Formats: sequence, structure tokens, C-alpha cells
Amino acid sequence: MSLLTSDQISDYERDGFIIVRGLFSSEETGLLAETARNDNAMDKSASSMDDGEGNAVRLALWNHPGDGIYGMFARCRKLVDRVEGLLDDEAYHYHSKMVLKDAKVGGAWAWHQDYGYWYQNGVLFPNLCSVMIAVDAATEENGCMQVLKESHKLGRINHILSGDQAGADLERVEEAKKRLELVHVTMGPGDALFFHSNLLHCSAANNSDHPRWAMICCYNAASNDPYKESHHPRYTKLKKVEDERVLEVGRNDAQRSGLEFADLKADDESASSLAETDPQ
Repeated sequence: MSLLTSDQISDYERDGFIIVRGLFSSEETGLLAETARNDNAMDKSASSMDDGEGNAVRLALWNHPGDGIYGMFARCRKLVDRVEGLLDDEAYHYHSKMVLKDAKVGGAWAWHQDYGYWYQNGVLFPNLCSVMIAVDAATEENGCMQVLKESHKLGRINHILSGDQAGADLERVEEAKKRLELVHVTMGPGDALFFHSNLLHCSAANNSDHPRWAMICCYNAASNDPYKESHHPRYTKLKKVEDERVLEVGRNDAQRSGLEFADLKADDESASSLAETDPQ
């Protein structure tokens, strides 16, 4: 059961993304924000990359969802069932990350496709879907994600490393921008953006007085199991949970956090390949 309407599936196939407003309640999102902002382990594990303009791009990443509030978000049926409806397949958790775009200092993200990186991990088909959950309001002023509508139909574009980030070939991006609609994805806390792995996206720096944190859960289709090992998991059965578990775990201080974060500082390959799916 996908929980999506036929129109939503058609919109995703045509545009490369859909937004589900209010997928998570204010209490659910508030508990996620409170947990993340007080999570010393997340703060210590977060990598910091320069955006080329002197601003820091920070993110924390983990490969397995776990049993805390982060895992409840990534495993709950109202999210995973929708992803499976878009993938038309069983979904497994490829990885998740928290984008820490702080006020005044949160850096920009270059134009990129997620599959531009994940292709290198032995993933044969671009049948992956990411879900960005707004922890804070995302506005043009605080550097919301920008997407090129229908750009997933371009196929995989070559990505070139520049500084600490790898971005899509700018010549092709500039030509695509002449033909495709640029959308600023503004969101309220609890809204969720579902987007295709070949959708071109970027974000500007956060020069506002307001932070823009977001959690991004990435899923691969079970039939698209990578043919080789990489820093992200091969097919691992995802144990879905009922939606009520988000609040049950979130309200329990002893259960909320506790997660094994990836050490991006010690894994340059992982860091460069992940400075990406955050629509930033």
C-alpha cells in the first residue's frame, strides 16, 4: 500500500519530485529537532566542508536507521510505504543524514544528482528515492533546496570534484537551466520532499538569522542491490514500524538517540560522495 494517489505518482514520474505537506506533526518534528540539536555524538561526527565561498557545509551521516527517533522517522510506514510506491519495489535504507545548515554560516551545495555519486558504489539503476524532512522552515532566505523540474530525465551527468564538493558538469547544468523550470522548494517543519536520484538540485548559503536543518533518508530498491561493497549498505531488510512509534520513542528520553554515525572525517570517499543529497 503506497499511500500515494495516482496523481502524486504521475507528478513524481513527470517532475522528478513531489512534496507531501505535513507528513510529520509539529510534535514529531519538534522531538526530532530537540534530539538532534542536543545530540553530542551527532555534533562530534558531523563533517565540515568548505563550499568554496568560505562557508561551512556540515552534515552527519549514518548507514543503518537504528531504534531511536531517527530510525522511527526512517522506518515508519507513512514514509516507507510512499517510497515503495514511487520505486514500485521493496525499499531498503541506503543511508540517512542530517544537514546542519546553521544561521549565517551554513554553506551552499553545488548542483548535483545523487546518482552521480551512487553510481560509483555499484548501483546499476537510478531507482533510488530520497526524502528530505524539514526540521526547520526552509525558505529562499535561509537557503532552501532548488531543483530543476524534469531534470531526472537527463540521465546521469558527469560529476567533477571542485574543492570539498563534487558537482554536476556546469556546462550541462547551465544548458538545462535554459530549458527546465527552476523551483525553490520552500517547506514548513514536518513537510517531506520525495525526489528521484537523478534530479538536479542545489542550495544557496544560509545568510539569514534562522537555521535550516533537515534530515534526508535515502532508499534503494531491493532489486537494485549494488553489485559490490561500498561505504553504504547493500540490500538489508528494512523493518518498518507503525507510525505511532515515532512519538512513543520520541517521548522517551532513554530511547530517543543512540546511533552509530559514519566517520566522514576518516573517509574522504564517503565525504565527497555524500556532500550531495541534501538539497541543501
